Amino acid sequence: MIEQKELKSQSQLDEKRIQQLVYSVSRRAPYDAVILLERESDEMIAAVLKQLEPTLVMRLISHIDGERFESLTLQIDKTIGKHWSVNQTYPEDSIGRIMEPVLETFPENMLIKDLVEALSKIPPVRQVNYAYVVDKEHRLVGVVVMRDLLFARSYDKLSDIMIEQPFYFKASSFVEDAMRAVLLRHYPIYPVCDDDHKLIGLIRGYAMFEHHTYELTAQSGQMVGVEKEEHLSTPWYRCLLLRHPWLQLNLLTAFMAGAVVGLFDETISKVVVMAAFLPVLAGQSGNTGCQALAVTLRGMTLNELKPGMERKVIIKEVILGTCNGLLVGITAGLGMFFYALSTGSDAPVTLAAVVIVSMLGACIASGIIGVLVPLTLRRFGADPATASTIFLTTATDIISMGLLLLLATVIIL
Repeated sequence: MIEQKELKSQSQLDEKRIQQLVYSVSRRAPYDAVILLERESDEMIAAVLKQLEPTLVMRLISHIDGERFESLTLQIDKTIGKHWSVNQTYPEDSIGRIMEPVLETFPENMLIKDLVEALSKIPPVRQVNYAYVVDKEHRLVGVVVMRDLLFARSYDKLSDIMIEQPFYFKASSFVEDAMRAVLLRHYPIYPVCDDDHKLIGLIRGYAMFEHHTYELTAQSGQMVGVEKEEHLSTPWYRCLLLRHPWLQLNLLTAFMAGAVVGLFDETISKVVVMAAFLPVLAGQSGNTGCQALAVTLRGMTLNELKPGMERKVIIKEVILGTCNGLLVGITAGLGMFFYALSTGSDAPVTLAAVVIVSMLGACIASGIIGVLVPLTLRRFGADPATASTIFLTTATDIISMGLLLLLATVIIL
């Protein structure tokens, strides 16, 4: 008897928890909702998803880790699971990857009164903006707007009031291209068709902006080797697998920069004051390169960097590098002059001149590299933002410190 009461109490507790999660999840952004659900068991997550609107479920499961989703597929609605499997066949940044299922479609010879009756049976929780009209082959032929339906006559057909040849996205289109296409088309929902013009899904306008915003926020992490799959709730061992390979790569590139300095150990031993200005030069050129890199990545993301503009961008960075290099070079040269005097150096003017020329060359080179790194990554099919600063920092360190020590070796020694 006691065990039965405990089981009943546990069942009520679980049901109460399910309702709490349903309430919380339905009022959160998808990423926040998934973080909340990830703390629960698979059975609890499945129970919550079953009580949510199908379109919301599609948005949530698009953010659930692939391995965990596999254990949930057998417990959620078959329609959702099947559609998700279809989504997975499209590229990661495509419209097809984040589209929602089309739950109702209607024939073009359907009467208005029959459509109204069909729509009245849809649960109130569902948000209906358009009625999608298809032919016998399920090809999209029109869209009925709810406002037009309100003023239509009951004996009219859908073909009489529908918008023919409506705007739609292909499932294979990339989100970035879709974002540009909707700048002049502000609709809440867009139909998604395959290459045969068959209606296969829907994409909400805010879902595209949400996805695009997430990609932009992930760039700052990708530039230093933090993958966009990592969140605050990601387990430490998963974070280790995502981050550590990039740290090993960074260590390897640091050895390369150290090897360049090692080639000039004799110069450093004879002109000790040079050692104090190595980090100054490396830091300044690295910052110049990061500025060029940030602007280039922004231009690529917003599609401002058109094919053929690469030369113009590089020339611009050369001019900026020259101006910035001269200005900061003069300041650094003055610093070297007074530092050399204070240490009793025999050639303070020469050392100052070496620093100015080195700073000028390093700033010009770092600006060019800041443009070339993302362009090169994109040309080879890689994400331009992925670990860009690792390659940029290595190149600028090698060039700046190598140039300073080489000039000191040639001119002073």
